[in-house]
Amino acid sequence: MKLAEDGIPTIAFLVIVTLVFFWIALLPGLILAVLTGFVIWFYRDPERSRPVEDGLLTSPADGRVVEIEPTEHPFTGPCVKVGIFMNVFSVHVNRTPCDGVVEYLKYVPGKKLAAFAPKASEVNERHYVGLSTPFGPVLLVQIAGLLARRIVCRLALGESLAAGERFGMIRLGSKVDIYLPKGVQLSVKVGDKVYAGQSQLGVMWK
Repeated sequence: MKLAEDGIPTIAFLVIVTLVFFWIALLPGLILAVLTGFVIWFYRDPERSRPVEDGLLTSPADGRVVEIEPTEHPFTGPCVKVGIFMNVFSVHVNRTPCDGVVEYLKYVPGKKLAAFAPKASEVNERHYVGLSTPFGPVLLVQIAGLLARRIVCRLALGESLAAGERFGMIRLGSKVDIYLPKGVQLSVKVGDKVYAGQSQLGVMWK
């Protein structure tokens, strides 16, 4: 099972501590072994097979679609926002929805409201990633939730990305919003379950 690289130090530490406790006493060792197993499972990073189609946009996150609404942002202008809620059981690695070049990065400190709360997208800790794509600007927003303690984004301005490429993660329950050009033909509705780099969100044309 492939693991997210951000989890390797934590997993290595827990494995060592678990072995030490097993040597001292069986029960604490068993408890730590269960905890270590959960952490390993949490940091899983499965390979994904992305469908190939011109203009295809795939989900940037595992989870469930919780909102679809027209909106606007200085980077995108008028657009459509799709909100994807990731619970603690989701794979938390985030992937790019399409080919693009990183043109906008911004970290905003904030609150730790539950990620599905109506105002979470506006007041919670979050990180913006703006992509220039052949179809227009696409904006991704990694939003920390009630339990999330760290947003990871490894991108740099000017970096070229391929569709489905891993670019970061959010630890524990969280949310990812994606702002799509106004003319997008959506393939999802509120309540749909989606998988990062695999599930089709919509189609755009040049």
